[in-house]
Amino acid sequence: MNATSAATAGAATFVWLGMVLAISFLEAPLKFRAPGVTIPVGLGIGRLVFRALNLVEVVLAAVVVVAVAAGGPPVTVLVLTVVVAVLLAVQLGAVRPALNRRSDRVLAGEDLPRSRGHLYYVGLETAKVVALLVLGISLLAR
Repeated sequence: MNATSAATAGAATFVWLGMVLAISFLEAPLKFRAPGVTIPVGLGIGRLVFRALNLVEVVLAAVVVVAVAAGGPPVTVLVLTVVVAVLLAVQLGAVRPALNRRSDRVLAGEDLPRSRGHLYYVGLETAKVVALLVLGISLLAR
């Protein structure tokens, strides 16, 4: 893989990884512990923050995909890039819409039990973090 493509993809991968770790595993759980933050307020904040995060993730994924495709990647890098892109696509195409519908109901005043959708999202997020870390390390080795 050429050095410019590897450096570009690596930088985007590690920025993406840092954002996911900061938002999904730090900000999201902590916001509900802040004084005065109710479930509806936390959901409203979460929807706004995750909409922004997901938009940035799509941009970073595009940068990674283009840089990897342009760089003549080894099979490992190519497979990891596809895995990360698919994980993001599943989150955005299947899990997020269901979570948005549920949060709409909660914000409308319905009292609902805890959601399994969040567990799916966290599972996919954890897999994405691992895949991003391995991809980033693989790109550093190029």
